[in-house]
This record gives sequence, structure tokens and C-alpha cells, in this order.
Amino acid sequence: MSNHQEISSFIWNVCDDVLRGLFKQHEYGDVILPFVILRRLDCVIEPKKDQVIELYNELKDEVDPTPIIRKQTKLKFFNHSKFDLQRLKGDPNGLKVNFPNYINGYSQNVFEILENFQLEKPVQKLLKNNKLYLLIDKFTEVDLHPDVVDNHTMGQIFEELLRKFSEMSNETSGEHYTPRDVVKLLVSLVFSGEVENLSGEGNIRSIFDPCCGTGGMLSIGKEWIEKNVPSKVRTNLFGQELNPQTFAICKSDMLITDEDPDNIKLGSSLSMDQFEGKKFDYMITNPPFGVSWKGEKEFIENEQGNPMGRFSIGTPRTSDGSLLFLQHMISKMKEDSSRIGVVFNGSPLFTGDAGSGESEIRKWIIENDWLDCIVSLPDQLFFNTGISTYIWIVTNKKETIRKGKVQLIDGSSFHKTMKKSLGSKRKYITPEQAQDLIQLYQDFKESEFSKIYDNEFFGYTKVVIEQPLIENDKVLKGKNGSPKPDTSKRDNERIPLTEDIQEYFDREVKPHLPDSWMERDKDKVGYEINFTKYFYQYKPLRSLEEITTDLLKLEEESEGIFKEIVND
Repeated sequence: MSNHQEISSFIWNVCDDVLRGLFKQHEYGDVILPFVILRRLDCVIEPKKDQVIELYNELKDEVDPTPIIRKQTKLKFFNHSKFDLQRLKGDPNGLKVNFPNYINGYSQNVFEILENFQLEKPVQKLLKNNKLYLLIDKFTEVDLHPDVVDNHTMGQIFEELLRKFSEMSNETSGEHYTPRDVVKLLVSLVFSGEVENLSGEGNIRSIFDPCCGTGGMLSIGKEWIEKNVPSKVRTNLFGQELNPQTFAICKSDMLITDEDPDNIKLGSSLSMDQFEGKKFDYMITNPPFGVSWKGEKEFIENEQGNPMGRFSIGTPRTSDGSLLFLQHMISKMKEDSSRIGVVFNGSPLFTGDAGSGESEIRKWIIENDWLDCIVSLPDQLFFNTGISTYIWIVTNKKETIRKGKVQLIDGSSFHKTMKKSLGSKRKYITPEQAQDLIQLYQDFKESEFSKIYDNEFFGYTKVVIEQPLIENDKVLKGKNGSPKPDTSKRDNERIPLTEDIQEYFDREVKPHLPDSWMERDKDKVGYEINFTKYFYQYKPLRSLEEITTDLLKLEEESEGIFKEIVND
């Protein structure tokens, strides 16, 4: 078995064979995921296992054996106990003592990863019900060595399992990972045009994901560079993850694939920034859609009060923290040299009126000329939600031709329908379609699918329009002869930044409300991106004759069907 679907199915069957009836379905992941990692670690260590044991026993009483074992075996991690999952099977009655011995035999860097799974309680339950041996026996049937199951496939296996586990526990959409077709498009959009910048001997570049999940975006980002950049680039991967399970998966994968696992941190990027003060070349992420930040409200609002803080410009409503993650990444841009790619739902485009936190954040990003491009994606792309999504490209190093402008790409029709749905995912973007979207981005031309606007196109001034009190068809006036300040009606007018406010008022408002006036001291500037409106194409209504013809045709067909039924 080397195919991710075969291995995922095999592991899923282990749940049915071993865990059913003993654990609740939403608890399956707590058992299965750490055992997948243990098996993969075992497969890496196995060829050097006896050498590790020998070195450890020889050195343990004199020095810390870790550096010597790592140097001589060329392993970044090891297990000095005499057990692995295969060897544990040799003494079925000794598992109560031998299994903890096995876990404790791991080098410290692995032990710290395993701690996040909190395996002790599930293992005790398995032992008590005589199921631990059966579980170990099942896992030894599959070879997860990186030479057999590469990192990309392993990531797919973890993500397939996480999808099923999250469905069982009714977790929110986008909680753990992003479909690979979306990740590849996002990565390509961020890195396209960067080949020259990445080329050259001795180049070192960093990629950061503040919601890294199992690390799929980071590894695909690195793969893109290795595949497309002719010279060797040292790419350092950094990530932070809130969920302990997915954090442990990501960190273990980094360990196995010779990355630096210490660059993966646990905790919320919003209230526990583990990379404070650090800047990155590239940042890619899919923050959870529509997830509340009420639990972090006090911390975030305290930082908002700091003029140098990440959120000083404003905060979105507490029901959706998407834009907080974008602010967080913007704070980590290197001067004139960073690019950001982020997947959002539709909310960050337009939620919030002028003066609101969302509008202020959009205003800040667009007026600083950081918003480069937004690509709308098809709906039904994600496993746990059918909503439409958008890729934002944000950068502080726009090409000269792009300065002062924003490109919008309508990618909603670039998809194929899957033969078999995976949860809510019924569509996927083919490599050819992804390339077409990338080409639209690189061409930077107006077309059916691409629109280019000046930054100020998305801005407007919200002007308060006052109307005087009317009584007996007369305008009530104050002592100085002007209309009374307390009005019977107050309205607002959104005036595009591209228009002169007075001219707009005289042309659009005054003819209809001759006694009205503007309260200019209440002006507020807002920004929103009404994506659908810009790509709307008017479809003329069908003629009455066409509709009548179709109805008559339907009537004839239905009459024929009715006759067949009666005759039968």
C-alpha cells in the first residue's frame, strides 16, 4: 500500500475493527492519529534500531548520548528502548509495562510531540479491554517509511483522516486544512513572478503559515520553489497552530522530512504570537472561516490600544476573526519584500460600513497599496462547507505596472465536477484551470475574467444628509432664519471617492431634496469590494413567445407520458 486512499481506507477500517463500541466516534482521532505517527517514526528508525540501542546502552551512564547517537546514525530522532510496534507484538502479556517503556524511549524532540496527543488515557482504556495488542498488530501491517509513502502522500493521508474525524465531531469548516487543489493555486499565485528573486546561489527565504494545521501549505510552498527555481534555495518553514493534534502532526512531519521542528509553534497566533518581532519573505494561510475571537477579545483589544500593535487600525466584529490574521501577517512583512496569500470567505470583502473595523482595515490595506489581487473561487471546493471563497494576494513590493491598482479575477467557473463527492467538496480545480488563472494574473490585462481598478475605486465617502422639519407645508426655522437643527429625517449617501462630493450632491440629491444639506463634519470614508457586481453580466429576459412555446411543448410531453402510464 502506497496510495493515500488505500492507506486511509486501511486505517479507517482499523477504527471499525478495534475502536468501535469502545470509543465514541468523535474520539477515534485521539487514538488513531498518534498511532499513525508512531508507525511512521518506527519505519524511519527501524534500519538503525539496533545500532541506537547499542550506542545508548554504551553511553547512557557517562554522557548525554543524544548528540553522539544522532551523529553516528544520521537520525534526527531515535528510540533507545528495545521496543517498536513490531517488537511489542513479541510479548502480548507485557504491554502494560513495555508500551510506556517504548514511548519513554523516544528522544526528547519526539516525546514533546507525543505529549500533545495525551495518549495515556486512551492506552489505558485499550489495555483494560484487551485491544492494545490488536491495534498495534493492525498498524504493523502498513509500511509508512518515507521511501514508500512520501511526505506529500502522508499529508494527504492525515488530511483525509482529519476530514472524517472532524465530520464526526461536527467541527467547523476549514478547521484543519485546505484541499490540495486550492493550496497549489494559492502557492502558485504567491510565487509566480518570483523565480528571478528566488534564483541565485546562497539564497535563503522564509515561508510562514500562522494557521499551519498539518503543514500542507508550507510543504507545498517549498515544493513549488524546488520545482520551479533552477538554483538551489534554502527555504526555512515556520508555522503556528492552535490545535494540539494537528500541531503534533505538523511538527512530526517536519522532523521526518529534515525540516526544523522547532520552527513549528503551538498556540493562537492572535493572542500568543510565538514569532513576535520576526519577519518573513512569504506568508500563506487559510484561517478558519467565520470563527469567533470572543475568547481572545481582552488581549486583542488591549493590543489594539497600542499604536504599534498589530490591530491598532481596527478590529472586525467578534463573530469573524479572518481579518485579524491578515493584520497579523502584514505586521510580519519585511520592508518592501514580502508577499502574502490568504484564503477568505466573502465576509472580509464587504462586511462593515464606513468607520467599522472591517472597513478601516480594508482602507488601511488599499490606501497603503498592499492589495494586489483577489481571485474568486468556485463554491463547493471545501470538504466541510459549500461556501464561495476568495484568494487575496497582498504585498508590499508591487511591480511598477501594478502600483496603485487592484486586479480582480473571476475564477468561479474554473472547475470540474468530481465523480464522487468528499463531504461538501463536489468541485475541484484542475492543474490546467489553475494555470489559466495564474496566466490571467500574470498577464494583468482586462478581459471577461479579469478587471483592473485604481485603488480609490473601492472607496467612498459616507455623507450625512439632513432635511428640515416640515409643519403645515412650511420649513421650521430657528432664530437666525436657518432651518432648525433637529431634523425630521436624516439619511446617508455613499459618494465614490472618484467623484467631487459637492458636485455629486448638487446633481443626485438636491433635485429630489431641495431643502436638504450635508453635515460634512460627519463624513466617513469607507472601502468595500463588491466582487459580484463588477463581473455581473446582464441577461435579457426571455420573450413571452419563447416561454409560451416551451410551456406548450412541456404540456405535450407530459400528456404523452400520462398516456403511456394509462396504457401500461
